[in-house]
Amino acid sequence: MAGGARRSGVLSRGDPRLESLGTVASALLALGLVAVAVALSFYEKLDLERDIGVAVVRSFVQLAAIGYVIQLVFGLESLGYVLLLLAVMVGFAGWTSARRARGVPRALPTATVAIGTAAVCTLGLLLLLGVVPPTGRYLIPLGGMVVGNSMNATSLTLSRIRDDMDARRPYIEASLALGATSRQAVAPILKSSLRNALIPLVDSTKTAGIVFLPGAMAGMIIGGADPLEAVRLQMVVLYMLLGSVAIAAIIAGLLSYRFFFTSRHQLRTGLLGEK
Repeated sequence: MAGGARRSGVLSRGDPRLESLGTVASALLALGLVAVAVALSFYEKLDLERDIGVAVVRSFVQLAAIGYVIQLVFGLESLGYVLLLLAVMVGFAGWTSARRARGVPRALPTATVAIGTAAVCTLGLLLLLGVVPPTGRYLIPLGGMVVGNSMNATSLTLSRIRDDMDARRPYIEASLALGATSRQAVAPILKSSLRNALIPLVDSTKTAGIVFLPGAMAGMIIGGADPLEAVRLQMVVLYMLLGSVAIAAIIAGLLSYRFFFTSRHQLRTGLLGEK
């Protein structure tokens, strides 16, 4: 009977072709929400229609590409290729963060070092403590989370430092005139910049499980995993991200402010004048 159903071209429940069609249909239905966003942008004259369209196309291409790359890396079963993929992620994240931090001297190496250090320290500690095994199935998704969140924190830190130094230039010059070092003059700016970078993730961690279910946990539950096992993994992810974001933000802040001063602790006013 089942063979007759296959020969007649009728798809039965559980057939891989039916599941594939369901996935495509779900994606097309989700695009309806994108259409709503485009319509609202057009109605409110936000001029974001093109950006939304580009974001949708880029996300599709990039996710499809990384899916094939990860599948290839899994097939190779080599830790070296996993580390190479993570290094590419760090490089691209550093470049993206530097683009957002226009006006910050040496933003590219600063962002790359901050993100890379956060990734190495966080993933290295997890491996050292035996929290996760040294396999691509764990390192690639966890590394992607670390790199992505560290990138956002680095971008926020660099942008905020640049804007605050421009806005508080008279205060900085007055502090330097009274004998303060460059570090002492920018201490309040560094503090506010780091708080600005860390608060979003801190708030998300505070409300996890009450206001929203984090991505890793939700994905595991949808995939049929035991809820308690999903909670355990999500705890690891949240605490991992808190550490990586703090490391990236602090390194970005401590490296970037120095480029706004000379070796004699004089403010490079020409950099603040550039937009």
